[in-house]
Amino acid sequence: MRKIAIYGKGGIGKSTTAANLAAALAEQGLRVMQVGCDPKADSTLYLTGRRLRTVLDLLKEKRALTLPDIVHEGFRGVLCVEAGGPTPGLGCAGRGIITAFEQLDALQAFAVYRPDVVLYDVLGDVVCGGFAMPIRAGYAREVFIVTSGERMALYAAYNIAQAVQQFRGRGYARLAGVILNRRGIPDEERIVAEVARDDLGTEVLATIPRDPVVQACEERGVTVIEGAPDSALAGIYRNLAQAVLAASEDVPADPPGPGGAVRRPAPFAFAGTGAADGKGIALHLTDHGQTEEGRGT
Repeated sequence: MRKIAIYGKGGIGKSTTAANLAAALAEQGLRVMQVGCDPKADSTLYLTGRRLRTVLDLLKEKRALTLPDIVHEGFRGVLCVEAGGPTPGLGCAGRGIITAFEQLDALQAFAVYRPDVVLYDVLGDVVCGGFAMPIRAGYAREVFIVTSGERMALYAAYNIAQAVQQFRGRGYARLAGVILNRRGIPDEERIVAEVARDDLGTEVLATIPRDPVVQACEERGVTVIEGAPDSALAGIYRNLAQAVLAASEDVPADPPGPGGAVRRPAPFAFAGTGAADGKGIALHLTDHGQTEEGRGT
């Protein structure tokens, strides 16, 4: 089983990328599970064509959940789960992820469904304990970061990479590559390639161009793989799927803890490296040709 986390700044296109990646993998005959780890709960929207009830919402209504309550089939049989989050302004969003993982473990979802690939679609603006859960408790083995050449997207990418590096020393997930989702800023490919190499210690795995076919398919509630299968962009997503498979490792699924208990990681304290206050990456981005507005000089 391949265990993959897709991280990125909110609004960067990470969920669109994850959904099309899942669809492309499923199209190849692989059994795929996608777990949305974002309070917006829209990770699987274009795989199922509808908003799913989240694990947190369901737990508010009933104590004992079953797998059919939280796992729903989408395009080409992709297994879809949405963790959900609290009411805006109340509670901890990261707690929704932890709660969803507890339920998946307790119900032995991975043993029951036996997916070939599990994708965790995770908000990466803040890498707190909850949002770091996929990489700190053995759920994900590889991390891919979706970014553009915009300054704030690269800030988020840098913080995610630093968190992954901290956990890497404990035998957890590794950073396996960057996915460039282009926004059309000047010299974007060069900027992201240099930041990936020099600041993140990895490489750009794939570049996804700006293409109106994405919006056209999303208006219909489908992925590009489903809605425009013969388009050039669908081919790019299929190539991304191949690249992700090549960059990830097929490993045995870890069983849940005794009695289905969630595997609790050691406490996490983030040790800043300049990313937290923005000074380190700001200097690096200036070196790579970005002004304060995040545009090429």
